[in-house]
Amino acid sequence: MPLPELLKEGERQMTICNACRYCEGYCAVFPAMELRRTFSKSDLVYLANLCFDCRDCYYACQYAPPHEFAVNVPKLMAELRADTYSEFSWPAILSGLFKRNLLAVALIIAASLVIIFFLVLRFIGRDVLFATHLGEGAFYRVVPYVAMTIPPLVIALYGLVVFVIGAVRFWRETGSGLSDIIDLKAFWGATQDAFGLTYMKGGGAGCNYPDAGFSQSRRWFHHLVFYGFLLDFASTSVAAFYDHFLDWQAPYPLLSWPVVLGTVGGVGLVIGTVGLLYLKWKSDRDPAEERMLRMDVAFLLLLFSTSVTGLILLALRDTAAMGTLLVIHLALVAGLFITLPYGKFAHVVYRYAALVRYAIEQRRIEAQAH
Repeated sequence: MPLPELLKEGERQMTICNACRYCEGYCAVFPAMELRRTFSKSDLVYLANLCFDCRDCYYACQYAPPHEFAVNVPKLMAELRADTYSEFSWPAILSGLFKRNLLAVALIIAASLVIIFFLVLRFIGRDVLFATHLGEGAFYRVVPYVAMTIPPLVIALYGLVVFVIGAVRFWRETGSGLSDIIDLKAFWGATQDAFGLTYMKGGGAGCNYPDAGFSQSRRWFHHLVFYGFLLDFASTSVAAFYDHFLDWQAPYPLLSWPVVLGTVGGVGLVIGTVGLLYLKWKSDRDPAEERMLRMDVAFLLLLFSTSVTGLILLALRDTAAMGTLLVIHLALVAGLFITLPYGKFAHVVYRYAALVRYAIEQRRIEAQAH
């Protein structure tokens, strides 16, 4: 649906919801909606990024299809989020990656595999790639230290710049001022909601996901993915500290902090991604938006593949398969970080920003009440 029509449809559905207010206890969207009488583009963008797609409102709504009002808030919000990601991305020429995300991820992974394999075979050689390497610094005999550290650092910094630009654009679009950023209590409240996935509880009994029944499974699988990712990030950070400050090179012993954190995080990611993929496969398509669904699947498959290859690499690092597995794992990691700003991971930035704004609004209401 073209954006002008989508905004008009968003205003129509939110006006109906604002008159009804049956769903006000489900999540942050409806209390935020009730503070408004009309719904501009900035309001709809803000509300869309507050939505966790729990779908409780869809199954509870008396005006949902086949009713003539055809209120479908989860699908509406998903469409608005998809447009948000494209509009706020930088540079604009790459915004098309959101529209064909599954294809883009596949092509980038394939290109990463070809390029890294070619470079290793060209400059390191087959004998080294397919040999057994043991002891400290074994990984660097296959992929040199500079090649393993500098490109990922550049890619990560680029992604950070893209996310900061997107967050600033979102903040300005939703009518928030720079002075709001200094509200540390609002940031703390939003952080608690984000880390606890507060609004993925629905009305308390869980999401109506994958069907009309209440379930906490989606929330717990999200926790496994979220905290698994953070543990793997912590593992990488500790390994970098060991390497740069203690001159202790990978691979590390099985009971070292990088290996323990990475293994627990990797297992959490594997379980979480498989669980979420299963739920998406079983989920009702009526409240879903196809672009977002494909984006979700692409991101989950990439996280799953990266985690599995990392765990297999750990298990077979003392064999001749290590070199090949290392190249495959690094290609997947490269693809993951290249596509982070242009895929599902963008929701982390925009949803957190929306939660911060919601916390600011609620604190202002409390202040006025007193």
